[in-house]
Amino acid sequence: MESIPVYLTRISYLYRRGLNRRRKFPYFARMNLFDNPAFPSKNVLPQDGQAYYHGKVIPGTKADDYFKSLWDTIAWKNDEAVIFGKKIVTRRKVAWYGDQEFEYTYSNSTKRALPWNRELLEIKTIAEKHTGETYNSCLLNLYHSGEEGMAWHSDGEKDLKKHGAIASLSLGAERKFAFKHKKRKNTVSLYLEHGSLLLMKGITQDHWLHRLPPTKKVLDPRINLTFRYISQ
Repeated sequence: MESIPVYLTRISYLYRRGLNRRRKFPYFARMNLFDNPAFPSKNVLPQDGQAYYHGKVIPGTKADDYFKSLWDTIAWKNDEAVIFGKKIVTRRKVAWYGDQEFEYTYSNSTKRALPWNRELLEIKTIAEKHTGETYNSCLLNLYHSGEEGMAWHSDGEKDLKKHGAIASLSLGAERKFAFKHKKRKNTVSLYLEHGSLLLMKGITQDHWLHRLPPTKKVLDPRINLTFRYISQ
């Protein structure tokens, strides 16, 4: 695994001083009242689904520590997909962990889960505490900069629990995240902060696509952990 960029040693200072790259957040993304997991976070979707933004659930310095640890210790691999019979390898890196050696198939590529490490279990506990859900696996994504993103998709793979919850925890660079209704085509966007948590559940994946749009304005890396429940 490559070494941590020098500028990451300043990430704690930058976030504590509020020097995030983006300032224009939707109202619900600016709220800072989520230290109490019982706080009723807002459903950001207008219909046909549930997506709750819990804001920052991990304090800045602790989030910094988790970022650096995961950067160093996770078994990162370039993601692969098979599209029209052609193998595509992305610069974005991924890793798959779980309670047991679950297999998870998406984009015609199958991954086998690795055993949890201490940091992942700690973060999983935080996600479960704030969402009231249980997870048995986690897909991690490492985006080296804003130029790496994710196209429109929904997480409806057969391996996942139907209508199960997916908790998405963000570490590192703040990034825009967008939803698009599959039929009505209306969109909802928010910015995911360092140490923040977004929960998607219920029929959301049936009716909404989501993506992480690429941007040249963000230079710093981001790690995203999506906790899921595999039914196997």
